[in-house]
Amino acid sequence: MIFRQLFEPESSTYTYLLGDTETRQAVLIDPAVETAGRDLALVREYGLELACTLETHVHADHLTGALKLKQLAGSKIAGPAQDELPCTDIGVREGTPFMVGNIALQPLFTPGHTATHHSYLLEAGDTQRVFTGYALLIDACGRTDFQGGDAALLYQSIHSKLFSLPDGTIVYPGHDYTGRQISTIGQEKVRNPRLGGGKSQAGFMKIMDGLDLPYPKKIDFAVPGNELCGECPPNVPEDMRKLCDVTRQG
Repeated sequence: MIFRQLFEPESSTYTYLLGDTETRQAVLIDPAVETAGRDLALVREYGLELACTLETHVHADHLTGALKLKQLAGSKIAGPAQDELPCTDIGVREGTPFMVGNIALQPLFTPGHTATHHSYLLEAGDTQRVFTGYALLIDACGRTDFQGGDAALLYQSIHSKLFSLPDGTIVYPGHDYTGRQISTIGQEKVRNPRLGGGKSQAGFMKIMDGLDLPYPKKIDFAVPGNELCGECPPNVPEDMRKLCDVTRQG
């Protein structure tokens, strides 16, 4: 299997490339429109075909590159079935493996950051990886104050779905703002300041209620744009509109 962790610096977003060396099929998890061209070039450099893009949820901090990649490469768009987005080709659900060639991703329903958020578990050989999107981050977690967010539900999702995985499971988050790349389930269970060390649900909710986070600067166009799988809505700033142009691949 070919695996790469990729980074979009403006929104500190991680995108993940997984490629099956036998079928040459590939998937990009949570691609950003800013780096769609770069990511597609890498797929092709490895001699892979981009079969699909896969979203963990409808993002509020950046526009997805799913639609642009579909226009450039003919890839299908996959995401949580509960979102019921007309632009999605494949709806994923917990209990049904998501296949890319011979690679099997197990969807885990992990709501709380958003109402339909999913994480994806990959078991390959002796290594388990979980792509946690914005549910579980390194020493943190996704915010819960918009898009159907629910702190109690996020706590339950993380403890029942993610913290129940083996301690050695590698955590690949959807974001990190300090340059960190990976963690493990065992590490997050012990030292995550919001969730670890046996933190109670009440304690977690108190922390989340007191975060006082700023309003996301892109949410007003990112959410409606991502509900269209990455189409630029009318209120996208002019300096970003060029990103939706498929003639500009970078």
